[in-house]
Amino acid sequence: MDRSRKRTTRDQPDQNPVEPKKTKEAEAEVEVEAEAEGKEEREKGELLNQQKPRKTQKNKPDSELSLVGPPVSASEALKRWPSRYSNSSKVSAFSGSSKKKGTVVDNLERGSKEEEEALQAKCHYTKAMVDGCVYNIGDNAYVKADEGELDYIARIVELFESTDGEPYFTAQWFYRAKDTVIKDHEDLIDKRRVFLSDIRDDNPLNCIVSKVKIAKVAANIDLETKEKKIPPCDLYYDMNYTLQYLSFTNILNETNGGDNDTSSTISSESGSNNVPVDPEMRLLDLYSGCGAMSTGLCIGASLSGVKLVTRWAVDINPHACKSLKKNHPETQVRNEAAEDFLSLLKEWSNLCQKFALDKEPDQSSDLVIKEEEEEEEEKEEGEKVEEEEGEKEEENENDDDSSVSDGEFEVEKLLAVCYGDPNKVKKPGVHFKVRWKGYGPKDDTWEPIDGLSDCQEKVKEFVTKGYRSNILPFPGDVDVICGGPPCQGVSGFNRFRNPKAPLEDVKNHQLVVYMNIIEYLKPKYVLMENVVDILKFAGGFLGRYAIGRLVSMNYQARLGMMAAGSYGLPQYRMRVFLWGAQPLKACRHFNKLPQYPLPTHEVKRKGVVPNEFEEISVAYAKNEPCELGKAILLGDAISDLPQVNNDAKEDERTYGTTARNEFQKFIRLKRNNVVNLSAAQIASRPGLLYDHRPLELNVDDFERVCRIPKKKGANFRDLPGVLVGDDNKVLWDPSMERVKLKSGKPLVPDYAMKFVRGTSTKPFGRLWWDEIVNTVVTRAEPHNQIVIHPLQDRVLTIRENARLQGFPDCYQLFGPIKERYIQVGNAVAVPVGIALGYTFGLACQGLSDDQPLTKLPFKFPNCLAQSSPLLVEGDDSD
Repeated sequence: MDRSRKRTTRDQPDQNPVEPKKTKEAEAEVEVEAEAEGKEEREKGELLNQQKPRKTQKNKPDSELSLVGPPVSASEALKRWPSRYSNSSKVSAFSGSSKKKGTVVDNLERGSKEEEEALQAKCHYTKAMVDGCVYNIGDNAYVKADEGELDYIARIVELFESTDGEPYFTAQWFYRAKDTVIKDHEDLIDKRRVFLSDIRDDNPLNCIVSKVKIAKVAANIDLETKEKKIPPCDLYYDMNYTLQYLSFTNILNETNGGDNDTSSTISSESGSNNVPVDPEMRLLDLYSGCGAMSTGLCIGASLSGVKLVTRWAVDINPHACKSLKKNHPETQVRNEAAEDFLSLLKEWSNLCQKFALDKEPDQSSDLVIKEEEEEEEEKEEGEKVEEEEGEKEEENENDDDSSVSDGEFEVEKLLAVCYGDPNKVKKPGVHFKVRWKGYGPKDDTWEPIDGLSDCQEKVKEFVTKGYRSNILPFPGDVDVICGGPPCQGVSGFNRFRNPKAPLEDVKNHQLVVYMNIIEYLKPKYVLMENVVDILKFAGGFLGRYAIGRLVSMNYQARLGMMAAGSYGLPQYRMRVFLWGAQPLKACRHFNKLPQYPLPTHEVKRKGVVPNEFEEISVAYAKNEPCELGKAILLGDAISDLPQVNNDAKEDERTYGTTARNEFQKFIRLKRNNVVNLSAAQIASRPGLLYDHRPLELNVDDFERVCRIPKKKGANFRDLPGVLVGDDNKVLWDPSMERVKLKSGKPLVPDYAMKFVRGTSTKPFGRLWWDEIVNTVVTRAEPHNQIVIHPLQDRVLTIRENARLQGFPDCYQLFGPIKERYIQVGNAVAVPVGIALGYTFGLACQGLSDDQPLTKLPFKFPNCLAQSSPLLVEGDDSD
């Protein structure tokens, strides 16, 4: 029997949902509604990166393929699927809630994005039969894929007969891990675990292969508990996956009824559901540097009404640790490798259990902290004494002490604990810093725990005090972990990069360590920062790994790229930010995935964003209205700073000038006027300018800089003896001899002529007032970068660079000059941290909606002001 004839007989062909008589007004209303819906679906469909199942017939007999049961009533069908009954509606065959064209879903081929007429329906059904099996709307099924490929997985959300008599179903797709941004790291994810997308499209009914039992499971950070709650099933899901900023999010509410609203699977939770948060939320800053990222986050969180405090910070650079501690005396700053910190956390937990410390730590530990600060001062005093004694001290240490009995040394107290090999004897383990009775700070030593077996009371005393003062966090103690694990193995300057196995490169190992610390401590929120190369190198292998690790730990995750200049700075500086948040039911509070803050300022785009990930750039849509402040330029940021010479040595000086604009006014705020900055115990006087001194150039480079014209765009090409060809490459002027310096060396060095095959304008480049820099770097040498002051013959000072990063002038830095440049160059731009801290504060209060982007109610640097920071909402920092 003919298939259409069979269906006609069974389905009562005279009953057609579009046939009932309608008024012209009703028809027009439906047509307008359908047109609007079609437009929305067109926009959504443009982003679909889902390879559609083949729409080829499988040659199933009519008896094995049909829509069954009575059709949906005409009025109900028209209400739920209006675009199916209006020929004026044109939509893409692929529909979803994707943001804009080009978003990547890895390992899936692009589907057709050409607009085509929406499939028109004769009638809708709630059931279908394929191969003798009945399928209902809401059932899950395998859908035919290409030969040799795993079948696709879909939820049936619509069943209908087209106007040409063919049976169709609308699929809402589930993604396997390999079909998401995780891609090559699918081994991190349970093979039974899939992710529900918001992508829907139409397919012939004969593409269905078989039913699949997919269980919805409550997300849980405790993997063992979650595993126990998974019912018998083929697959399970506990998160949504959306193309917008490649987000893995909680499943809040979902519908299986097949409504035409493609966003129905994700609840738009109202921001009015404000939830209480802890009086103080605790932050651990890993790879902290001088503390810019955590400083910004804490300021931003304060602006949203959340008290976020950096309780712990870890960095391997001792100078950066000193800067952080001096500016944030409330923070437990640890100068050690991150992997040693993780080992110490585990050993510390064992020690606390050994001494039966099972009470809650004493949060009011000011006295203990004060004692530790006094000990730190004694330590520094001792180090100073050691330096003054010099060689005499070394000789004393080398004296033969074989005649001294171990019994003559008695432990007075333990000062600190670490894990590692502080004595460089290749025996890593737990060590305590010992103050010996009768000796001073210069004689303190690191002793392995095994060597203190006769001093268990001293060990217990130290552990008890440390436990009560929270010198180290336990799992569950940390609310937020932030950090930028260094991945030098992806740098373009690294000639020995390993694109085939990036994680085997020791220079990328810190990314693994960072994720291991998260796995151990289980913070409520995670924020990771990194360079864009993490998404460029090896197809974004390391970026995908980072997301995969978070999702494998059941964290929600979202990826975005933010340009510092978009938030009120005169530098472009694009960086990658990965948010993570524990799932909904794992915590006391409603953990929503924080959003990315939309730009507040115009900025001229520089650099190259990887094509695969260009759609995660945080920005307004092209046609979206926005009110951006004027771009902040170099002159806006530093024109008020006093003149200094190349050989300036002063770390402190008076301004001697007044602020010329809003940026300079707020960046000059005194410490007690800056949001969330305590009156740090820094030996400083009000009204002083810190760190306004440059790296002193050598005699030859200084002479070269003095010869660079003071004009926009000037560089080594303006020096005598250099010509520029039509191909923009430099060449020597054959009409003159090579000009020499006073030292006899050439004025124009060979390396400048050869840099980037003679095409670069960076060597000895002079900045100009109406420009922005690409990014603040860690080295101040002018040999291959533009770092010369517009009008002064020197490189930018430490403070000028700090302003380009958004540091308030009151933020003081410590260490040798080169080290301070490194601290500033490695920092996360402060206004970016502030913007992210604000959206974090909204999320942890339940004030965020489910969109990945949100607007800020303030602009930098006005938001730094302690008094009524949000009252300057409309001001521009120009």
